[in-house]
Amino acid sequence: MTRPAAAHRTNARDEALTRLGAAFKGVTAATRRLRGRETHRPGELSYAQYHLLFHLAEQGRLSTGQLATAAELVPATTTQMLDGLERSGLVERVRSEEDRRIVTCALTPRGRKVVAKRRAEMERHWHDTLAAFSAAELETAADVLEHLRTMLDDLERSGAQRR
Repeated sequence: MTRPAAAHRTNARDEALTRLGAAFKGVTAATRRLRGRETHRPGELSYAQYHLLFHLAEQGRLSTGQLATAAELVPATTTQMLDGLERSGLVERVRSEEDRRIVTCALTPRGRKVVAKRRAEMERHWHDTLAAFSAAELETAADVLEHLRTMLDDLERSGAQRR
């Protein structure tokens, strides 16, 4: 391979890495905006509230602490969100009989219906958005995202060790 061909390959790869980095930052920023308060419209559930409900749908009854960990929220925020979800009739909270300090929460029948409807809407958007990509392209994208997740987890662990 000639030098110009090798340089062109490196430049193309560098450009692709730059584009991927910008796209990744865009996705994380969009996710952060969705989880933020500014996207919450009065009378509607926020993305963060749906995130809590989805965890309860997938994992069943959880303590507030377990749910906070699963949803990557602090317990105080989780408790505040659960207050509203309970008032809306979407979750129920029950104090543990074995340890009265522990409060568990689960979806109500109405909560399960709301989650099922939202999940169907999100799955439709997901499939529509990614319809133009082949299975092989989606597998490659999944591999790239897994590598990025691993890199970020490693950075978090190494940062925690330096503190």
